[in-house]
Amino acid sequence: MCGIAGFSNFTLDYMPASAKWKKVLNDINVVQKHRGPDEEGTYLVPHCGLSHVRLSIIDLQSGQQPMIRKREGRTCTIVYNGEIYNMKELRCELQGRGVYFDTDSDTEVILAGYQHYGTDIVKKLNGIFAFAIWDEWRERLYLFRDRSGIKPLFYTMRDNGIVFSSEIKGLLAYPGMKAKVDREGLAPGSR
Repeated sequence: MCGIAGFSNFTLDYMPASAKWKKVLNDINVVQKHRGPDEEGTYLVPHCGLSHVRLSIIDLQSGQQPMIRKREGRTCTIVYNGEIYNMKELRCELQGRGVYFDTDSDTEVILAGYQHYGTDIVKKLNGIFAFAIWDEWRERLYLFRDRSGIKPLFYTMRDNGIVFSSEIKGLLAYPGMKAKVDREGLAPGSR
């Protein structure tokens, strides 16, 4: 189990106040630390911040996240939680198409797959997963979750942007975010 989180906003440049936003990413990691006690990392660019806490299972030496992959002038970054059951087959398929890898991690297989197939990579994944990919070239944040929702991915729209996390308390670590139950939330089964 790992923990992922982040935020993106195209009306806000995070870099002038980068110390503040790096602290937000670290604060989110603190509240999700029980999901990944082995390592943690953050990533911040003008319109996106990503954070990750890791439970090391595969590729203990080089599977750190957020993972950045630069290929053919494109930079993409991923935070990922899960297990891809067909990782070896996907890796072989991508290698057959000329893709090379720097690690043995399933994280890089997903990221390389995205760089090769685009968002259609999610259709090829057999497993349980939640991940976010920041495509720097396109300036887009993509969020994906397995079809059954085994790996959690909570999100909310905030200040013209999005905030996401593996846990609700990760969302609540974002500045100004407050937990609030509305009338519908108090009346289960009313629909």
